[in-house]
Amino acid sequence: MRRFLVINPAPGRWQFAARAGICMAIPVLVGWLLGDTGAGLIAVIGGFTSLYGSGRPYRNRAGYLATIAACFAAAVALGDWAAAIPVLGLVTITVIAMVAVLVCHALSVGPPGAFMFVLGCAAGTGTASTHLPPWHIGLLVLAGGAFSWVVHMLGALWEPLVGDGGRHGPEARAVATARTAVERYRGSGDNTDRHLAAKALHQAWTTLVNYQPTHSEPDAVVDRLRAENLYLHRVFGAIVDGARATDPAPAESTARVRLPLGRPGNAALLRRALSPGSESMRVSLRVGVAVALSGAAALLFTADHSYWAMATAVLVLYQGFDWSRTVQRGAERMVGTLLGLGLAAAILAWQPQGWWLVTVVAVLQFAIEMFVVRNYTIAVIFITPLALTIAAGGRPVADLGHFLVTRGLDTVIGCVIALLVYRVALRRHGPAPLKAALARTVAATHRTDVHLRAGAVSSTPARAARRDLQLSTLALLETYQAAIGGSAAQRADAERLWPTVAAAEQDAYQTLAACWVHEHPENG
Repeated sequence: MRRFLVINPAPGRWQFAARAGICMAIPVLVGWLLGDTGAGLIAVIGGFTSLYGSGRPYRNRAGYLATIAACFAAAVALGDWAAAIPVLGLVTITVIAMVAVLVCHALSVGPPGAFMFVLGCAAGTGTASTHLPPWHIGLLVLAGGAFSWVVHMLGALWEPLVGDGGRHGPEARAVATARTAVERYRGSGDNTDRHLAAKALHQAWTTLVNYQPTHSEPDAVVDRLRAENLYLHRVFGAIVDGARATDPAPAESTARVRLPLGRPGNAALLRRALSPGSESMRVSLRVGVAVALSGAAALLFTADHSYWAMATAVLVLYQGFDWSRTVQRGAERMVGTLLGLGLAAAILAWQPQGWWLVTVVAVLQFAIEMFVVRNYTIAVIFITPLALTIAAGGRPVADLGHFLVTRGLDTVIGCVIALLVYRVALRRHGPAPLKAALARTVAATHRTDVHLRAGAVSSTPARAARRDLQLSTLALLETYQAAIGGSAAQRADAERLWPTVAAAEQDAYQTLAACWVHEHPENG
């Protein structure tokens, strides 16, 4: 109950929220000015592109957001195409949900992740603009995504004028985040802070290596940031190894900054996700079953569009949380939706048009983004009227009471079925097996130690082993936390294994630190 009342800090969120509000409002404004508000509200779905890619370098972000916008357009067009036959719509949404969850989980696409693609496809099955063919609806969504792309990329022009990092502002912020995390760990020595620092360093390397062009001209700013992040890695290694971190060594020349491999490529991550028993596959199958059952139950009990129940099921499960956090997310969704239906009733009864509709959409989206990381329940209070306003297509709702009651019932159906599916899956399989994650980390430590003992820590195989060790160590603690949030038996097993998990994590980080010292003995 306490979680419903907590307001988490989220400094600097207003810029992200303002951008999202603009990207959602302008398509409505253009549709109204052109005499087709319903078409503008469909284009709003493409505006959800603005919620992705914020931390990526601009060159990488350009292609990433273009892909996101195209996927939104395809998902909504497919949803509209399948809408005529309820069973076909149910199957289409289920397949898209499974694919979206698998890909987003495998590639670590952050929130809102797969949920928005499923919501877009589901909305396509219930769009009010039935006078438009699917390809036209897809183009409208693509236009909304294109506008979001332009707004996102404006930072590439603006930041060189005002930002310390110039056009490399995202890279500079990633290194600054890593610096803060390492300093916090140096001050506390806490295991949680150690894990967060390791994640921040890994994310910074991903930004500075994986998200950079494969073939590009030397860049002094990126080289400087890589050198700084390399130094932060040494400081982190020294802290883990129990030594006192020294002051920064003289700046290294570009030629001396040997880059880590970063995370594996997308193709390798997808192959890993498709392997039997992978966590991405488990989450995808869990979502598929819940979406199909929720859609069928909604059609049976409400005799109406089932997209709301299906989208709710995805929302509860797509992030692969442990049991306690999944229950919390389901409760937040239900409470927030039921409260939000009151706000939705007021807005839909008012039937705002023109500038008022544009303002309502912008304010709702701004409020969502301001609260979604602070208090999810409050965010859902605004998500509900925004989604229902888009679904209404700018037209009066014939039976508003029935419309709102069925959406509330759909929410309950989606949440309850999602939790039941998760509980059954938990009893049969549990979270990602802790013993398997522990074995992978120990094996990765051994492989890296072989290279360390041979004195060849800089070869390509050694660097790959070090990268895999870092990834498996990060995954180990996340798997342990999932087990702690699982059933009573899983929690007991996790607590029993904690000394072994802690020792394996410590050994892994000490091995990585020793590799850094061996590679750079002048800074050891």
